This record gives sequence, C-alpha cells and structure tokens, in this order.
Amino acid sequence: MTANLTPGAKAPSISLLDQNGDTVKLSALKGRKVLVYFYPKADTPGCTTQSCGLRDIADQVGDTVIIGISPDLPPKLRKFDDKYALGFTLLSDPEHTVSEAYGVWAEKSMYGKKYMGIVRSAFLIDEKGKLEQVWYKVSPKDTPTNLLAALAG
Repeated sequence: MTANLTPGAKAPSISLLDQNGDTVKLSALKGRKVLVYFYPKADTPGCTTQSCGLRDIADQVGDTVIIGISPDLPPKLRKFDDKYALGFTLLSDPEHTVSEAYGVWAEKSMYGKKYMGIVRSAFLIDEKGKLEQVWYKVSPKDTPTNLLAALAG
C-alpha cells in the first residue's frame, strides 16, 4: 500500500470507464464536491450495504457527486446499478491504477491466505480538486454517515 493521502492534498486524477462504458474524468467535475469511495466487489454484502446507504442519502447531499470505484468490469457494474437502482456513477479499475494512486490497493488476508485487494475507503474532494476528508478502512455503514457529517460541518 502506498502512503496514505491526507486532507489538503491534491486528489489523484481519475479517468476510468463507468457502468455504461463511458469515460469519466474527475477533472470534469471541478466546481463540485465529489465523494469517491472504493469497494472490493460489486453485489457482495458489505459493498451492497455501502452503495445502498449512499443511494439512500443521495437526495441529502446537494450538488455533491457520488462515485464508486471497484476492480469490476463495466457490465458487472451495470448489473449492480440496475439491481439496486443506485443511480450514481460506478467506475471500473481492473488494473488498479486509481486504487494504487489513492493508496487503497493493498495486501489483505482472509482465512490465513494473503492476497491483493481493495481496502474499503472514501474520499471527499472539494470543488478545487483537493482532498477535504479521507476515510481509510471505513465501515460500509459509516460511509453515508461520514459524508453527511462532513457536508454539514
């Protein structure tokens, strides 16, 4: 895992395919706040809890853009979006380039077996492209709560 990013730092650039196969760039969203959250795998229990929690508060975040990123390919992201009517952008990072830039691609361990994967994390980026809030190893249920608290703060 690369060094953790900190509030005030410039957010690493993002240019990835979304669930519809269109390229989405973070730079195109300047002037708006953006929540970027990284999750390990679409349609798994924790990732579904996290994504549906964000869907459920989307009407409370004003002009803030919500973007989820995982290693899943666009067709799987499309199915995940359709199944849960998420209604926000899901980006595909199969080469882990953006995940590595944000320091969330790391060695993990399950049942004693080590493997590389996504460390569930979220980042609130301000209107100028700087990191406003950083939440590494965030719990799925805390992501929406953290976002609302940061926006209210």
